[in-house]
Amino acid sequence: MNLAVLLIALAFFGMGLAALIKPRKIGDYFEVRFDSVDSRNEVRAVYGGFGLAMAAVLLLALRAPELRAGLVTAVSLALAGMALGRVIGALVERPGRWPVFFGGIETLGAALLWWARGG
Repeated sequence: MNLAVLLIALAFFGMGLAALIKPRKIGDYFEVRFDSVDSRNEVRAVYGGFGLAMAAVLLLALRAPELRAGLVTAVSLALAGMALGRVIGALVERPGRWPVFFGGIETLGAALLWWARGG
């Protein structure tokens, strides 16, 4: 269970770091160009800062057993919410392969964290 939490923390850390360093690359997955300073700032905030914060929350959950269930549950639900947003989007219009792939990763991450929240 700790391994699942650690792996998902590392995934969030990688996403966050990549978004902070190369925000334009994030757009490549979704056919979006981040050409303005404001758009790159948004990527750094939403993908970068959020990713690093979620990694920190999960690492804290590993170090603070009294907080573990609540922290891991919160991140699990955040991932489930992201996946649900993709499902709703897919009902409106057909997504490409990367959104489907990342939706699967989010669903898997949510399920793993839900399972790992207890111990």
